[in-house]
Amino acid sequence: PRLIDKKEWLEIEIGLKQRVKALNMFINDLYNDQNIIKDGIFPADLLHKSKNFLPQCKDFTPPLGVWAHICGSDLVRDNEGKVYVLEDNLRVPSGVSYMLENRLVMKRVFPEMFEKYNILPIDDYPSQLYDMLANMSPREIEEPEIVVLTPGIYNSAYFEHAYLAQQMGAELVEGSDLVVNDDDIVYMRTIEGLSRVDVIYRRIDDEFLDPEVFNPESTLGVPGLMRAWKAGNVALTNAPGSGVADDKVVYAYVPDIIKYYLNEDALIANVPTYKCFIDEEREYVLNNIEKMVVKPANESGGYGMLIGPHATPEEHDEFRKLITEDPRNYVAQPMLILSTAPTLFDTKVEPRHLDLRPFVLSGKNVTVTAGGLTRVAMRKGSTVVNSSQGGGSKDTWIVDMESI
Repeated sequence: PRLIDKKEWLEIEIGLKQRVKALNMFINDLYNDQNIIKDGIFPADLLHKSKNFLPQCKDFTPPLGVWAHICGSDLVRDNEGKVYVLEDNLRVPSGVSYMLENRLVMKRVFPEMFEKYNILPIDDYPSQLYDMLANMSPREIEEPEIVVLTPGIYNSAYFEHAYLAQQMGAELVEGSDLVVNDDDIVYMRTIEGLSRVDVIYRRIDDEFLDPEVFNPESTLGVPGLMRAWKAGNVALTNAPGSGVADDKVVYAYVPDIIKYYLNEDALIANVPTYKCFIDEEREYVLNNIEKMVVKPANESGGYGMLIGPHATPEEHDEFRKLITEDPRNYVAQPMLILSTAPTLFDTKVEPRHLDLRPFVLSGKNVTVTAGGLTRVAMRKGSTVVNSSQGGGSKDTWIVDMESI
């Protein structure tokens, strides 16, 4: 397992709550008054060229002003021990089922450790998630109908969709299981007839949510879903359009966003980030690309990026061309020397680089998982921790180090 001191974690938790609160205010502002643009803090051109800004969501505020109800912010620690936020995942963050399964296994393997030390629990995440979703119901009823909307069994995160639905006692549905009638209400098809749905925890990207509004060829979504959502007849988590803040160029402005909306300094630092659409910053990146990590604005899973020190001259030239052709779509960061943790391979223990993805739930209250999913680069010397590229994971123990 990975151990983090409880005192340090409490500080991180406060910083994550601050960050998510500001990001939700930012998203709501972008879809309504756009004061942050009028006041010159955030460039209008960035919004106009955003791939995740949905004009269909303008002039709308979801309940409590919360757009990103579930956020997974990736944290890293450098070789000097400083913690940074590497990126914010506000669209459809995944991985929480691995966190819960890792803990289940560790409890079975080391039950005496959990009896002896005060390791903060994470088992209550499904109940916290259920409570947050239930509180979003447009109908004030004791047991609202909550469903988890999945793209289906061929999705790489399908296990998580089924796991969370089972843990919450919610129905796992595909788009074809739901229908929106002329009353702009979402119903679920059951053997007993149509049953009204109150809350949808959707694990489908915006583009495929509603063929009436977005991709007309989508068979994964529900025709009329956006009508029902904007009419206030169903709650959607995360809200459509929340991905506007899930953009690595927007990430570079998060400290300014926190300062603007909360009048506070960011409690957790960003990794220094060069915005390639700014001429002088782009020039620096092009001249120093061998030392930089270059990321596209809207990719995920570690795809489409360049790790300069590990790349070939040909790859450097290719990315120089990509950046020059579409500077809005790229940011660059210095190569951090990430912290390591002992990792067991067969009978040997070796250091491996890692990061941490805590999950933040935002509704009437804001809660943060006690730790989160520690992702591990399984190849020696690699810093790529994404599961889609062969990364592994660890259980994360938040403990009082003085008691050990």
